[in-house]
Amino acid sequence: MPLTDLLDRAIGWLAWSGLAFALLTLVAFGARWGVRFRLVGVTSFTLLLAVSCWAFSVSYQPPVIVEGAVRAPVVFDNGNDLVVAQAPAGIPKEAIEPTLAQLAANLRSGGRNGEKVVIRLRQLQPGPEGSSTPVVVGEVVVVPQSAA
Repeated sequence: MPLTDLLDRAIGWLAWSGLAFALLTLVAFGARWGVRFRLVGVTSFTLLLAVSCWAFSVSYQPPVIVEGAVRAPVVFDNGNDLVVAQAPAGIPKEAIEPTLAQLAANLRSGGRNGEKVVIRLRQLQPGPEGSSTPVVVGEVVVVPQSAA
């Protein structure tokens, strides 16, 4: 089940459960049950979960997937103007450009002060005596969406 569908279902269930707990809490106060104050906590927590799930569903953006791109995890991000991702060993030449485009599309601008961000795709080439050397296989310069 996709995350958006799961959130929609959870919001409904939590909202209706919160309302049911609210009614039960009112009955508990009217009947002076001993658990009435616990029900206040359960009610407020359930409604808080419903509101939190709603807020997350409004702000959620699924990652962009570019056809032909391979998964390249980000290994360095200085939060300003440089992002470095690790290309898998044996990446085909025709997958480098789509992978860089996918990384650029999924770049979030939050807190970046620079106007331009350099995204590098690197591979680790084996070196002498078990060491490795990073080699840049592709690079792209993008302008984050908030700076545009």
